[in-house]
Amino acid sequence: MSGFWCETALVNADGGTDGGAVVATGVRLEVRAGRISGIATGVAPGTGDRILNGVVFPAAANAHSHAFHRILRGRTHDGRGDFWVWREQMYRSAAELTPEKYEKLATAVFTEMVVSGFSSVAEFHYVHHQPEGTPYAEPHAMELALARAAVAAGIRLTLLDTLYLAGGIGTPLSPEQARFGDADAQAWLDRLASLRAAVARTFPPEMVGVGAALHSVRGVPEEALKTVARQLPADIPLHIHLSEQPAENEACLQAYGVTPAGLLARHGLLSPRLSAIHATHLTPDDIQLLGDAEATVVMCPSTEADLADGIGPARALSDAGATIALGTDQHAVIDPWVEMRALEHGERLGSGQRGRFSPQELLRASTIGAKASMATPIASALEVGAACDLMAVAPDSVRTAGSMPQQFAFTATASDVTAVVIAGELVASNGVHVRLGSPGGLLTEVLKEFS
Repeated sequence: MSGFWCETALVNADGGTDGGAVVATGVRLEVRAGRISGIATGVAPGTGDRILNGVVFPAAANAHSHAFHRILRGRTHDGRGDFWVWREQMYRSAAELTPEKYEKLATAVFTEMVVSGFSSVAEFHYVHHQPEGTPYAEPHAMELALARAAVAAGIRLTLLDTLYLAGGIGTPLSPEQARFGDADAQAWLDRLASLRAAVARTFPPEMVGVGAALHSVRGVPEEALKTVARQLPADIPLHIHLSEQPAENEACLQAYGVTPAGLLARHGLLSPRLSAIHATHLTPDDIQLLGDAEATVVMCPSTEADLADGIGPARALSDAGATIALGTDQHAVIDPWVEMRALEHGERLGSGQRGRFSPQELLRASTIGAKASMATPIASALEVGAACDLMAVAPDSVRTAGSMPQQFAFTATASDVTAVVIAGELVASNGVHVRLGSPGGLLTEVLKEFS
């Protein structure tokens, strides 16, 4: 049995945490098999305890990621245009990926996530095949490369194998999209089953799990939705990009007579295991459908701002019964604290009111909000039985000095994260990965391989 002694941690009076109500000092966590097996407050360090200075929180969960989009950071922000212009640039980057290059890139990206305070990530993955669309000799080469990258970085990975059959409603995949596709929904289901078996044979389940994703109602025709609804295994999470753009809603209404949320409801795909990504342009009926289904809605505020997507109705969704989670999507920023306050800032800008989400609610969105989105454990609380996934944050940086720890969601950044623990192991300290070193160096080298 090992232990961590936390100088300060946000805990409830009963020793748990729910986003943090009480600042406790001298918090000792006993750890067994990667989970917290005991907790005490107001105590001195035990013999052999590892010391975590600063304020300790549960580590963050990144509920939506496209690792290869990190190539685009700092290269796509100038000029005019919209999501659709940006998408053409993204396709060019996807065309450059090989399993070997993707493993190196994803290792660097996941390392950046870890040192920033994330202990888990849901990777929405659709670059399955060779550029012309033929499978690799190892049919899961790209997927296994991502899994190896996550293990190398020490981050928990939910690998969301994505069904992507159409370039738009009634439109075949374009040549740039050929490597994303499968012959049909049944072929994807068969490949998904094979991938699950391969991952289970090779990787520890607490670190790598497989989930499923539908790219969007643009990318998955209605007949395929019917097949998925009938045959997708019930024990894995399901994600989908939903109503990210008004054009998607308009096309869906024209083709099917309902909104994207209505189309999912038509086929029984709205449920607590569904994670709807973005959900930016919803009708009041859509909001109620997602709330009644107790679905998770994954907001990616920094990406939605960068791509000029709009401000999603996060407060209304939460009030309707949906769970809010957070993701970094295209990685214009990888920072859980920035995503937390960007969610609230968007609400304030859209409503003209402050305090739309409390700091406690923002912390929940960055951690336990992603519970239904993940196929691996997440950091939910500093309590017995929880995954020992922690991040320590400096209380005396130029950003956090004077801040109440309960309000770090409005002041801290990833630069203030001083330590990250995943599965009871210290994996990052002061912005440096314990095994892999500086993520900046890793990213600098691997990005030289991409145009």
